[in-house]
Amino acid sequence: MEEADKPPITREAALRVALAARAMPNATLPRLLELLQRGLGHEIDEEKLRQVTVTLLKTGFASADGEEDGEDIGIGLEAMKLAVRILWGETQGDDSLPRIEAYEAGEMPGSVRVAIASDKGDTLSGHFGSCLRFLVYQVSPTAVRLVDIRDTMDAEFAPDKNLWRAQLIGDCHVCYVVSIGGPAAAKVIRADIYPIKVPDGGPALEIIAQFQQAMANSPPPWLLKILGVAAEKRLRNYNAQGEEALAEE
Repeated sequence: MEEADKPPITREAALRVALAARAMPNATLPRLLELLQRGLGHEIDEEKLRQVTVTLLKTGFASADGEEDGEDIGIGLEAMKLAVRILWGETQGDDSLPRIEAYEAGEMPGSVRVAIASDKGDTLSGHFGSCLRFLVYQVSPTAVRLVDIRDTMDAEFAPDKNLWRAQLIGDCHVCYVVSIGGPAAAKVIRADIYPIKVPDGGPALEIIAQFQQAMANSPPPWLLKILGVAAEKRLRNYNAQGEEALAEE
């Protein structure tokens, strides 16, 4: 590749910048990239990102916002510290992630796979189109196991970000989100994934526990279909109140 054809930022650096932007409230990707190019030069790679400091971020955002002391820019100090570590390549952005457990197909009879949109730790805290990762659980009425954690960084480079995300969790039956737009929901449903909104979010295992109660006590028809229950039995065994409660989540 000729020098003139080289992109201004390497792929690895771009991934770090995208994740760092998500780690800071009110810091969009274009805004952070502009700040970094002002401080580091137009061309950015992993080595240049090692020069980033909290002071550079704080003064850069403050200057852009017209704040002299940088105290009112809406980005906390801890968030900027985390962003610097991400830019340095020292963390994926969250040290509180739960531990993945081994799982072999068929180990949990009567189970389904559930994705949780998450921005932090083991919580339901993400919007479908912008969450940092999906926590993937294998869930039966009596057992739950975290079988995977799927990072969404590469969605930034996909032509259709929502389709890419739907394909990322294509082996899941259910996806819990804090919010999801209509077009994105349509793509999720077309992928045979049932989206459930819980606007207030919460600890992932508490969300899963509520789902397990629905599985055991009053599974709605769509869940019975996933579990392979015959159509005539779905309606006969279904308690309408149970579905309403699940839909309201």
